[in-house]
Amino acid sequence: MNAHTKDTQNQMTPISALAALKEGNTRFVNGAQVQRDLMKQVEQTSTGQYPFATVLSCIDSRVSSEHIFDQGMGDIFSVRIAGNFVNEDILGSMEFACKLAGTKLVVVLGHTACGAVKGACDHARLGNLTALINKIEPAVEAVTEPQDESQRTSANIDFVNEVAKKSVLMTIDNIRSSSEVLKDMEDAGAIQIIGGMYDIKTGHVNFF
Repeated sequence: MNAHTKDTQNQMTPISALAALKEGNTRFVNGAQVQRDLMKQVEQTSTGQYPFATVLSCIDSRVSSEHIFDQGMGDIFSVRIAGNFVNEDILGSMEFACKLAGTKLVVVLGHTACGAVKGACDHARLGNLTALINKIEPAVEAVTEPQDESQRTSANIDFVNEVAKKSVLMTIDNIRSSSEVLKDMEDAGAIQIIGGMYDIKTGHVNFF
């Protein structure tokens, strides 16, 4: 399979970009990944890159966007930070990816059993990690059930996963409210901003 070119990127739409990721995840789950000559793709992308999607995901070692969506060299921009939230630098990177480099889709990808979310549920405090945890804690407060404080900890995996999903949704809202560039592009239909949750047990991504 060849790397994307300017022409093939231009042919992509937000809808077809999402379809490509869904198809790639299905291949990944079924063990039917496309056979790629990655070094050939290195050569093909040496003079330019034309990715079709931007994925913001966690640093978790089990959640590599290129693998779980079965993509090759030059196919996606992969932005990774514990807890998959946005700040000014990440928003700037996304604006570059969409407005200047031409990606059609922005995916905020959370995952089950997220360590950063568990830390937020437990209100962990440790060095510079504290500031990162603080950025995720609003999602903890936004999930109202269960009300029993003893059940609102990392020991309750269902609660952790609900917080992770809520964090994805809040991050999408934050992207739209904090980036006029991306909001305008989405309103014009040039891009789509969506969320997803990766299940670390099954390999499946549920988009929403």
